[in-house]
Amino acid sequence: MLMKAIAWTRYGSPDVLEFREMEKPSPKAGEVLVRVHAAPVTRADTMMRTGTPYFGRLMLGFTKPKYPVPGTGFAGQVEALGEGVDRFQTGDRVFGETTVHFGAHAEYVCVPADGIIARLPDHISYEEAAPVSDGALTALNFLKKIGRLRAGQKVLINGASGSIGTAAVQ
Repeated sequence: MLMKAIAWTRYGSPDVLEFREMEKPSPKAGEVLVRVHAAPVTRADTMMRTGTPYFGRLMLGFTKPKYPVPGTGFAGQVEALGEGVDRFQTGDRVFGETTVHFGAHAEYVCVPADGIIARLPDHISYEEAAPVSDGALTALNFLKKIGRLRAGQKVLINGASGSIGTAAVQ
């Protein structure tokens, strides 16, 4: 089955983005397939599109983008679950981040069920939630999963600015 997506094959201005039909992804074990209802274009997305800073290309693809569909933030509805996923159910409203694997600027995206993804409360719209993940869910992921912080621990947030830093302080 095909889906609509924004694709890129090289770094540069917005002119490198193309509207295409691509194969709809299928969730692998541990993944969630989300039907994307809203996806922002963040400052990070524009930097990655231009391939700057250049050291970022070590992860993203040195001469051209490694992943065909840009976009990191998303909000949508769970359409399918990969094997072993019990944290979400089909039909759940969710929002999150794909990180450097991109793919959010499409009708569907697969993301790890234990990644940067959370249930979306009913009183918040998809459009309101999509840009939130750029800072809030990324900060939460850094603090809980990477920093392994637990209740009662103290942490120093040095240089708390931007969407991630201010969310981490909160």
